[in-house]
This record gives sequence, structure tokens and C-alpha cells, in this order.
Amino acid sequence: MELLEALRLQWEWGADEALLDAPQDRRHAVPPPPPAEVPPVAPPRPAKAPRPAPAMPAGPAEARKIAEACQSLAELEEALRNFTGCALRDTATQLAFADGAADARLIIVGEAPGGEEDRAGKPFVGQAGQLLDRMLESIGLDRTKVRVINTVPWRPPGNRPPTEAEVTLCLPFLHRQIALIAPRGLLALGVVAAKALLPAEGAMGIRRLRGIWREAEIAGLSAPLPCLATYHPAYLLRTPLAKAEAWRDLLTLKAWLDSVLPA
Repeated sequence: MELLEALRLQWEWGADEALLDAPQDRRHAVPPPPPAEVPPVAPPRPAKAPRPAPAMPAGPAEARKIAEACQSLAELEEALRNFTGCALRDTATQLAFADGAADARLIIVGEAPGGEEDRAGKPFVGQAGQLLDRMLESIGLDRTKVRVINTVPWRPPGNRPPTEAEVTLCLPFLHRQIALIAPRGLLALGVVAAKALLPAEGAMGIRRLRGIWREAEIAGLSAPLPCLATYHPAYLLRTPLAKAEAWRDLLTLKAWLDSVLPA
């Protein structure tokens, strides 16, 4: 009760804060609080092994070295199946190497496989291939007498045209197949094949390239090969009016075949 009376008396006198029993010397710094308890440090995690860098696409020089080492069509096909330097291989279902005779006197070169060719593993088996068969039949040819290949043996995504870099990378394999067969002449279907076989013609379009015999320099052959360019069958399906020009090109091809090949 005495404490309560003392407290009440201080309140009546206007005291509004508590005082210490002894005066405090504020000239000295307040001692720091005790250090907080430091949690134990977890042991460092072992460093992860670095991921291997993705394989870089091969260049034309490496592709040329691989292609030139092949001494048969079977070796060339196997080399292409194992070739990982072209990104198209990773998006295609399978390789569409070639179709037709292995000793053909005429090699027909197209652009790239489409969807049906990608599934079948052979060039020119879709609608464009069926039209090509009819075109050959019209001048007395069929696939047992010719060799049908593409500039690029893997289907580009979405059936887009192959890029210039993709054509350049695959060109040594195309040249090697032609050199191993050693035909008498070439038929280029479409602007991609024509420019791949006739780079000296520069930026000429297929309308100016078609219908005229030109010389194609093929690595591995001592002499250039006669090469005739015409429209791609897929273009003829989209542009029927061009079939008349394609027919004249076929007659030019037939006249040449009759002059250079035995009956």
C-alpha cells in the first residue's frame, strides 16, 4: 500500500516518466548487445559437371572429305546416314538417298524430299514423283533406266526450300554420287538443282536456265557433264501453263539421248 501511495503522490506532482535509482553517465557509449547466435553454415554443394557443348554443324570441307573417301554407292549412303553435320538430319524422319539404276546414263536431280518422300525414304514418290514418272514415260524412259536423287537428301521442315548453306553442305555428297555413277548427262529439276549444278550461271532464274544444254563441273570427273535444266514437277502441278515449255525440254532431252546413247 505504501508503494501505491508513493506512486499516486508522484502522479499528483506531475511525474510522467520513471527515474533510475542512480544517475546515468551518458558520456560513455552504450555497450553493444550480445552477438546473435549464428546459424550453422551448410557445407557447400558439389559443383555440377559442365554440360558438353552442342555439336557444331560440319562445314563443306569436312563434308567433302567424308564424301571423297567413299568408294561405292553403298559406302556413300552409309556415310550420309551417319553424317551429323547437317541440322536437317535431326528434323527429318529418314534419309531419302536415291532411286533408280546404279549405272544410269542419265541422272535426274531434284530439290529436296517432301513429306511422302520423307516417310518412304525415296525421292519423288508423291504427286510430283508421279508426274515425273509420266514425263519420263512420254519419252520412253522409266526409273529402271535413270537415277533419281535430290540436291539435299533430308526433308527441310515444313517443306520449305533448302537454304544456300544447306545446299553447299550437301553438295559434296551429290557430286560424289554423280562421280561414282559417271553418267553421260544430267537433268536438273527446278532452280535449286540447276543452281547447285551450274553455279557459274549466277543468279539466273529457271525460266532462263531451262531448255539449253550447259556444262556442269563435277568433282571427281575429268570432264564436265552436259546438263539440261527444266521446271520441277511440283511447279508444274501448281502452274499447268508451264507444261508446254516442259514438254519442249523433254523433247530436247530425248533428242540428246537418241544421239549419245545406243539404241
